[in-house]
Amino acid sequence: MLAVQLLIVLVVLVGVAAVSVAQLSARYHETEGNRALAVAERLAVTAGVRDVASLGPAYTTQAQSVVESGRTFSGSTYVVVALRNRQIVASTDPLPITGKPLLQETDAFLGRSWVGRDEVTGAALAMAPILNEDSGATDGVVAVGRQYPSVLDNLAAAMPNLLTYLGIASLLGVIGSLLLARTVKRQTLGLEPREITGLVEQREALLHGIKEGVLAVDLDRRITMVNDEAAHLLGVPVVSAGRALIEVDDTGRLGEIFDGTDIATDRILPLHGRVLTLNRMPVRSHGRHIGWVATFRDRTELLELQRELDLTRNTTDTLRAQAHEFSNRMHIVSGLIELGEYDDVRRYIQRVAADQTELTAGITARVADPAVAALLIAKSSQAAERGVSFVVDQATLLSRLDERLATDVSTVLGNLVDNALDAATGARDPYVAVEVLETAGAVRIEVRDSGPGVDSGMQHRVFTHGFSTKDGAEDRGIGLALVRVICRKRGGDVTVHNENGAVFVATLPVLAQARA
Repeated sequence: MLAVQLLIVLVVLVGVAAVSVAQLSARYHETEGNRALAVAERLAVTAGVRDVASLGPAYTTQAQSVVESGRTFSGSTYVVVALRNRQIVASTDPLPITGKPLLQETDAFLGRSWVGRDEVTGAALAMAPILNEDSGATDGVVAVGRQYPSVLDNLAAAMPNLLTYLGIASLLGVIGSLLLARTVKRQTLGLEPREITGLVEQREALLHGIKEGVLAVDLDRRITMVNDEAAHLLGVPVVSAGRALIEVDDTGRLGEIFDGTDIATDRILPLHGRVLTLNRMPVRSHGRHIGWVATFRDRTELLELQRELDLTRNTTDTLRAQAHEFSNRMHIVSGLIELGEYDDVRRYIQRVAADQTELTAGITARVADPAVAALLIAKSSQAAERGVSFVVDQATLLSRLDERLATDVSTVLGNLVDNALDAATGARDPYVAVEVLETAGAVRIEVRDSGPGVDSGMQHRVFTHGFSTKDGAEDRGIGLALVRVICRKRGGDVTVHNENGAVFVATLPVLAQARA
């Protein structure tokens, strides 16, 4: 830094020297021209010069003596007397033996004094007209030339000042460089430029190489940093630094991430068909809050695995419930046989078989898809075990679905029924009502329960941050978030309102629409 400062000082001094020399040259031009003109005007009125101009060559010797005296007295380079026809008749320089040397033509031959440059030597040249005493006409001119000092002469004249400038500028440059270096080092924690460059390169490699998305914003919701993974997960351009969140996401969903002032840890964020885990921390500098930084992790694959585990768990619970119910029935049959009540055994078996057949027939008659029908039958048994009345609405009507849609419908229906069973359990008149209807190119699922409903302040956030009525909801509240992700991924949605309990309505289009 010191070397750069000294180099700058040197460059400035060279510029100052050039300007100083140019100024000296301009000043010499003006000064020497005025001096030459004063000498020329004084010689133009002397007797010898007037005589040679008006009376002829007979007075050349006298004129020659006058101009030589004038050159010596004034310190001029040369003095010349020329007639009106520009012929030189007297000069301090030797005239050629042959030929008639001519003086350069100027306004002095028209009776006006003139100052300029000698066309041959480049010296300062001044001409004064020689006026006739009787007629006032111009008989000739007197030309006085004064040589300019050279560039080296001008530089030598300016050298003392330049050396003074050099000393002062060097001293100020060294002091300024040391103070600047000290300030910069304090601000960079004592790191050298090469070390700072290495840290920046490592930071870029780290931020853009990690699998977690990182997004930082200032207090004005303006993006200060975003890495590749965050741009991919959030659907924003990689080059977004300096742009406001609303510019890259007109839905306002990203702005909601930074609502509030608390620290967010492992919050669920359904976004663009994915389920993300969000962590948000404030950024502080010197004790002052200057923005936020949020990290994102894609949990979609994990939730897919959890969905499969939930299906397995539901199947296990259903089998356990049916095994428990079957065991109870077998105990009744065994007891009646031991009592010898064979007619009662036959009637009991017929009644149980009729009830099961009626339940299965009632569901399969309205739901043609085997996966969905099996799920409803299983949930019916699960509800019976928990003492909850499970009703499949008479309006339910569903045809056979393709494999992917059947899986999505089963997942959405299973999660909504599980939440409804949890909410209804313990209510005064516990019941869950389900309606599945295929209409207008979409499957509409409505699940009602007799629970306490969803608080009005939570209805907007219930799907966004993961809501659950179960214990440990902070860790387990991902069922409704998954429902919303699946619905929106297919181009549908899910809503909730209260009507003597919670009413969830999910819509899944038969043909999935691409969502950004």
